[in-house]
Amino acid sequence: MQASSAPFLLFLNPDCFFQPGAVATMLAGLQSDDRVGMVGGLLVNEDGTEQGGGRRAVPTPWRSFVRAFGLHRFANRWPKLFYDFHLHKQPLPDVPIEVEAISGACMLVKRETVEDVGLWDEGYFLHCEDLDWCMRFRQKGWKIVFVPDARIYHALGACSRSRRVFVEWHKHKGMVRFYGKFFRHQYPGAMMWLVTLGVWLRFGLAAAYLTVRRLLAGVGLKRG
Repeated sequence: MQASSAPFLLFLNPDCFFQPGAVATMLAGLQSDDRVGMVGGLLVNEDGTEQGGGRRAVPTPWRSFVRAFGLHRFANRWPKLFYDFHLHKQPLPDVPIEVEAISGACMLVKRETVEDVGLWDEGYFLHCEDLDWCMRFRQKGWKIVFVPDARIYHALGACSRSRRVFVEWHKHKGMVRFYGKFFRHQYPGAMMWLVTLGVWLRFGLAAAYLTVRRLLAGVGLKRG
């Protein structure tokens, strides 16, 4: 990235494939407004259904709490209190819309914006670095736009299936870093401590589940 000189920079996961015209559509969205600094497209599964993460709200500690305990089910009655940061379950918009965050699997950005915001935070190893960058873009007043007509097939998780506990560790570690970096001054210390505890508790449960499933799969293979 630092060695390049192009006015636009595309970040793309190795397990993503563009449908015809997607790049041109994203570029048009990026150039539609001087304050648009980043755009992303519609990430879809192999069956064409939309993936989560391509358009989303920032998962603040409260929003994550709401999601973790299933309180998002009350969003229809109290939308402001129990807002769900996953937006892919909402109707797909007909035109590009501004969102709080997109997925790092596919990001098209302006070089001038990167020079203003700064590079990716390399303190993250896996996951949450895209949320970090989106937060910093918005803090600098740059718009992030989701372009629904730019379709990208994403083989979600294809690069991490062989080391899932390792990936989960860094995913949760990244989330703790993200919360501490952007929200520690907005929430009481006790609240942040509970959030951190909740993150690591969730990791413990996920790691235990993945380990047991791997062991059971191994037993099944031996019997076979």
